[in-house]
Amino acid sequence: MLEVFPAVAGAVVLALTYRSFRLTSILYFLILAHCIVLMIGGHYTYAEVPFFDGLFGAERNNYDKVGHFFQGFVPALIAREILIRKQVVNGRWWLSLFVICVALSFSAFYELIEWWVALLSGEGAHAFLGTQGYIWDTQSDMAWALVGAISALLILSGYHDKQIRALGLSPE
Repeated sequence: MLEVFPAVAGAVVLALTYRSFRLTSILYFLILAHCIVLMIGGHYTYAEVPFFDGLFGAERNNYDKVGHFFQGFVPALIAREILIRKQVVNGRWWLSLFVICVALSFSAFYELIEWWVALLSGEGAHAFLGTQGYIWDTQSDMAWALVGAISALLILSGYHDKQIRALGLSPE
C-alpha cells in the first residue's frame, strides 16, 4: 500500500487540476508510466520484482533503481512545465538548475518518508525500504533520481517545449 500511495495521490491531484491546469500529453504519459512502475513495485515489493532478480549478474534486485530513476525523470518534467508556465525563473540555465533542485528535493523528501515509515513500522520496514543489505542504498537512490532528472532535461526539453507551445500554454 505504501509503494502505491503516491500513484493514487497523484491520480487524485491530476483529476482535480485537469480543467484548471492541464498538462502536456507527454507529461500525462510519463506520469502514467511512473505510476505503473510504482504499482509493479507495490505488487511485488521492489526487492522481489521477478524480471530483475540477478539481472546482469547483480547480487541484488535493482528494480528500485528503475523507480528512483523515474522519481527524478518525471518530477523534473512536472517541475519544468510548472516553472515555465508560471514564469518562475528567467533563462534556460536557471530553469535547468531549479528543475534539478526540485527533483533532488523530491527524492530526498521521499527518502525521509521511507526512514520515518521504517521507524514507525518496525518489522515491515525491510520490505518497504528495499535496501537488501546495501549500506549506500539511500545515496544510490538519490543519485538515480539525479540521473533521471538530468536525462529528462537532455532528452525531452525540446519536445516538451513544442508541446507547451502547441497547446498555447507557453508565455513565450
